[in-house]
Amino acid sequence: MPSVAGRGRGRRTISEINMVPFIDVMLVLLIIFMVTAPLITPSMIDLPSVGKANKQPDQIIQVIVGKNEALEIRVKDQTSSITLEGLAGAVKQAQGAANTATTNNSAVVISADRNVKYERVVKVMDTLQRAGIQRVGLSVQLAP
Repeated sequence: MPSVAGRGRGRRTISEINMVPFIDVMLVLLIIFMVTAPLITPSMIDLPSVGKANKQPDQIIQVIVGKNEALEIRVKDQTSSITLEGLAGAVKQAQGAANTATTNNSAVVISADRNVKYERVVKVMDTLQRAGIQRVGLSVQLAP
């Protein structure tokens, strides 16, 4: 029931919000946060970075997706055009020429033009991974 102030002839109700309980709750929360803040220890997250691989690849095979979605493969500064269907075979052949059967330590890097649809790059990556090629990555260039 609202309080009633008796001044003069008529009675008038006080229609103000009582802020005291709100302030009490806020002060209790402030004290709780002040007490618990020093107890929280910051955690460290180990993010992957370039160069954390166990062993650097012996050979890098670069698959280039051009502006018109044409594929090229570059092995040791030799570039040749290729189709999506023949990509896996050509990469396996390039890996086999450089590596023995026991050590397959070559990486495949996909480089694409910025105007190429992302779908095309994913198709190239999917084709390589379905062929059983282990190390497939994307080339990243930072904008100037």
